[in-house]
Amino acid sequence: MSIFQAIILGIVQGLTELLPISSSAHLNLIPWIFNWTQNPDFVKSFEAFDVALHAGTLLAIAIFFCKDWIELIKGGYKLAVKKEKTVEGRMFWYIVIATIPGGIIGFILDHFLEDKLKTPIIMAVALIIMGIILYIVDSKCKSKTKYKDMTLKQTFLIGLSQSLAFIPGVSRSGITMTTARLMKVDRTSAAKYSFMLSAPIVLAATIFKLKDFVFSVPFFLGILASFVVGLVVIKFLLQYLQKGSFKVFAIYRVIFGLFIIALCIIR
Repeated sequence: MSIFQAIILGIVQGLTELLPISSSAHLNLIPWIFNWTQNPDFVKSFEAFDVALHAGTLLAIAIFFCKDWIELIKGGYKLAVKKEKTVEGRMFWYIVIATIPGGIIGFILDHFLEDKLKTPIIMAVALIIMGIILYIVDSKCKSKTKYKDMTLKQTFLIGLSQSLAFIPGVSRSGITMTTARLMKVDRTSAAKYSFMLSAPIVLAATIFKLKDFVFSVPFFLGILASFVVGLVVIKFLLQYLQKGSFKVFAIYRVIFGLFIIALCIIR
């Protein structure tokens, strides 16, 4: 993998992992569009590199929400040991509880099915369908619940929904934000909880694949690119959603999906 390819994929990861438009689909489709996948050396190096890129966006989430994570961990400890009830403590254990079923189901489905779903047509269809669902849900559901007021039922169902992210094109952030909006969580809170919820599973996946990483200059530059872009995207999305909606991302998903289908037909 060249430095140029690594940086491009890092930028793509930083943009698409945190926006509800599917990083897995983009990371697989961009090399396909530019015919990088015809190079056996690229394919071999890409197998673990896509997971490594998630370490960059994971670091972005960890740093951007550093104070939140410290308070969550402190609150979780106080609630478990000292029985002191705080919003942070409650949210910490909600994230833990929500991560377990979604993580286990997603891991099992991913292990048996993901390779069979990595075809351009399937990813394009998933992008389009999820884009339509996101648009309908976001436009129809009112914003009644803020981050600090989310219930165990809401957080658990959101966590469970991320098991569907094993389908390239669905998007972990896309499905969790859509589920949050379906349960009337406001847009900014939906995005923030989606970011926080993704951290444990991404961390586990990164550790699991650590032995397969090939440390090189392109490797580190790709991660750096995903980290820097990830920081910018988090700040942008949280500010944008204070007044904006998910409509623009839903439209993008449909357009990109149709483009991939058209490209498949032409080729």
